[in-house]
Amino acid sequence: MALENFQGVKHLTVPLVSPAGVCVSVACQKVAQAVALAKHSERYADVIEIRLDSLSHPEIEPFVKNCTKPLLFTNRPAWEGGFFPGPEAARINLLLQAVQHDCALVDLELKTAPELRGELLDVLLQHTQTALIISWHDFTGTPSGAELGEILQQQIESGAHIGKIVTTANDYKDVLRILNLQTIADENDFPLIAFCMGPIGRISRLATIKLGGYMTYAVPDGGKETAPGQIPVSGLREMLLRLNHAD
Repeated sequence: MALENFQGVKHLTVPLVSPAGVCVSVACQKVAQAVALAKHSERYADVIEIRLDSLSHPEIEPFVKNCTKPLLFTNRPAWEGGFFPGPEAARINLLLQAVQHDCALVDLELKTAPELRGELLDVLLQHTQTALIISWHDFTGTPSGAELGEILQQQIESGAHIGKIVTTANDYKDVLRILNLQTIADENDFPLIAFCMGPIGRISRLATIKLGGYMTYAVPDGGKETAPGQIPVSGLREMLLRLNHAD
């Protein structure tokens, strides 16, 4: 299906999380362990991300039945820093199952083959309870401002509801380039998740929220990082609370 068929799709004003949303990313090998960690994290989270690619036997229903916070399902392939070992059709099929369960959000990589992306968009047009995050990651560095702007434009034109651009910061100029994307996103009325990974990028995980970013990601207390530089969720909440009440 041609990408231009979706350029006119209205961007959803998603009522599922506040503009200062905290997403806790859960990555476990066993479903029962992941459900328990997700439930334990709900006191701090606005959204719970389930990393299906970390599960040895991925399932959707146990999370839908047991979790009360909005769920984001991600099934990251190896070529985008994830662990899903199977073919692309099987990977997308798990996301389709999540949509069929009316989950709050699903994450799909911008680099996914257009025909598979179109298949998911077709289903999403029929399931308006689910919002699509279209994501792009760089695990080694941060592109130029022009390149980042082009990636953001592709996301805006993709038909997705929310964009996500996450890079690795090697210096603070990288952080500033990423955070500057928020201005472009705001001008286009496009919800955006944008921050940097790594120790230098850690500050951007807080700053993005204060600059109007749609959501930031945290690791569960006692859980495993799904990206370098993630902050434990209780600590992140405390930092945001202090920023919100600073004189």
